[in-house]
Amino acid sequence: MSSEKPAGPDFLYTTRVSYDAIAKPYSEQFADHLGDQPLDLALVTAFAELVRTRGTAPVADVGSGPGYVTARLDALGVPAFGVDVSPAMVALARQAHPGLRFHVGSMTSLDLPDETLGGVLALYSIIHIPDDHLPAVFAEFHRVLVPGGQVLLGFQSGDENGHLHLAERFDQQISLDYYWRTPDAVAEELLRAGLRPRARAVREPGDAETRPRAYLLAEKKG
Repeated sequence: MSSEKPAGPDFLYTTRVSYDAIAKPYSEQFADHLGDQPLDLALVTAFAELVRTRGTAPVADVGSGPGYVTARLDALGVPAFGVDVSPAMVALARQAHPGLRFHVGSMTSLDLPDETLGGVLALYSIIHIPDDHLPAVFAEFHRVLVPGGQVLLGFQSGDENGHLHLAERFDQQISLDYYWRTPDAVAEELLRAGLRPRARAVREPGDAETRPRAYLLAEKKG
């Protein structure tokens, strides 16, 4: 793996290097997290059905990690591919799901033409985007979606916005920043980007979780 720093904001580089370092144990621990969370799976299933009823344009699973969500979308009959900032994660996803497409990329600058996606799904990946870069990310989602395209976001939440820096995980030295946001704060940013919030859900933390999980469904205005 190359350690050459790519063009773009510093946080993209530190996020990539950190996930490269923990890719294997992370993928082993989260081989199919949706299989253990029926409520989360139901929301992803509903998102897939909304995309399917609006046409055949594919879905980008942004921050796809080990690839299990991309595979779930494919099993639900939605053409999907994964995008992740970590080359190591992409390599493991390709190994685990050889029939699907995964490539290295960033949600800050998707290498896709305008209005080509039926949906963008980002589960627990916008948590690494600093507040001042989030509007540009949502503008990028808006750019690549067809009119009526769907967005589903999942993120750790709480009663107020916050920030956490981790320097170690899975016994590896890393440098990862986590940004907790309320559903209201994220919904406001989506609306500013031309993505109309349609539904939201918040569930309490599970046994191994420390924060509530929030989901927001939005649609690109036609």
